[in-house]
Amino acid sequence: MKKTLFIIQTLLTSLISLPTSAQENTCFSPRLKTLQVKVNGEWGEPLLMLLHGQNQMEISFDDLQASYQRYTYTITHCNADWTQSDLLTSEYMTGFNDQLIDDYEPSIGTEMSYCHYTFILPNEDTQLLVSGNYRVSIFEDGDDTPVAQACFSIIEPKVGVDMEVTANTDIDTYTTHQQVNFAVNYAGYKVSNPVNEFRYIVQQNRRWDTHISDLRPTLMQVNRLIFNHNRALIFDAGNEYRRFEILDEYVPTMRVDRMYYDDDYYHAVLFADEQRTNYLYDQDQNGRYLIRNGDNDDNDTRSDYFFTHFTLQMPQVAGGDVYLFGDLTDNQFKDEYKMTYNLIDHQYELITPLKQGSYNYMYLFLPDGDTIGQTQQCDGNFHQTENEYYVYVYHRPFGLRYDKLVGFQMIKSQ
Repeated sequence: MKKTLFIIQTLLTSLISLPTSAQENTCFSPRLKTLQVKVNGEWGEPLLMLLHGQNQMEISFDDLQASYQRYTYTITHCNADWTQSDLLTSEYMTGFNDQLIDDYEPSIGTEMSYCHYTFILPNEDTQLLVSGNYRVSIFEDGDDTPVAQACFSIIEPKVGVDMEVTANTDIDTYTTHQQVNFAVNYAGYKVSNPVNEFRYIVQQNRRWDTHISDLRPTLMQVNRLIFNHNRALIFDAGNEYRRFEILDEYVPTMRVDRMYYDDDYYHAVLFADEQRTNYLYDQDQNGRYLIRNGDNDDNDTRSDYFFTHFTLQMPQVAGGDVYLFGDLTDNQFKDEYKMTYNLIDHQYELITPLKQGSYNYMYLFLPDGDTIGQTQQCDGNFHQTENEYYVYVYHRPFGLRYDKLVGFQMIKSQ
């Protein structure tokens, strides 16, 4: 009875919700956890494939119900803003657009039982025909509400993107912000009206709450559009992500204070975090996580789930809430990752189940009524912080019914 307590409580307190952000990899059902999307199974790579290339996108997740559940998926082609494009299914893919996920394995030797599902795209039944954004919606059999979604892009490289990040901004000089500058070189590529035909998405650390679009070039040259000193491309620098590892059931590993077992599940209590007022260097992975256990053996099915205890010691901040944030939260402000303030101990607290592995995370303050998280209150903003920035360049010439992805660049601030 107690073995199913977590799942029952979760289903009662967290109903399945419809997608709030069409471009994020996320689970809508509280029963599904650890959604991972990888190119060729490689960890940490941008979710980008070459059109008609040999790459494959691997999508996997765990169902805490443990017993087999029939899942299917559909594929939707999307515009630059992740709205559905006007293409017919037959114009962007081959095969039927309602495929069964038939690769699954039950967990082995874990206290929290689950079933691990995996599928890859493209495959022998499905080929993707055009560049752009793709959203894969996962459904429980017999239901038309998605329980999860995975998003990735396919590129046909036609333009070059030069990119730099500097701490010298129009807001301040070498203190709390970072400025992204980039240029698009379209020499040799036919574009009738480059200012109006190109569209752009700029991201920091795969975060969609702070992404920038609707950009106009600050300077035009022959076959070149330049975006320099654009105020819209100034980002809060933040601080390095915090890190921890939960690899062993009994031995505390990096940043873990203690482990214990409560006759049902394992618990990992992290060392208490403190509010940051200074820059702290760390060789982080910019918010990612890597699933693995201490033996590095069948990581997908032999890694257990630990109830992980987070604590952030700081005064309570009025006018909003503090959230745990990173790839481990799907980079979203979900209610299950909103921290509770302990008035007696003067700290924010959260307990959440996480699969064994190495994790990056941060704390973000979300003001009431806002959708953009702020780093200043919990972790501070410091120009030295190493961040990843991404630029996506889309093209829709006159008469085309979708946005082609024709350019991409990633850079790490130094």
